Amino acid sequence: MEELVLRVRLLSGDTLDVVYEDGAAGSEREVIDHVVATLSQDSGALRCRHGDRLLVLYARGVAAVEVAPRGAVL
Repeated sequence: MEELVLRVRLLSGDTLDVVYEDGAAGSEREVIDHVVATLSQDSGALRCRHGDRLLVLYARGVAAVEVAPRGAVL
């Protein structure tokens, strides 16, 4: 299971650090491609974690996504 930490900039200007996991992905690159493809759609949504909380990140509210290096900021 590949896991990525994403720093998300919302349209409001706020930033949020979340963890996204993709059990079907074989590599980190595939996960990044899936995230970009999902958020490029108007109806795109990702299930993510923020600490112990589950949240749904909707593409409509996302302005930018940054992939965090190893040694995450969470």
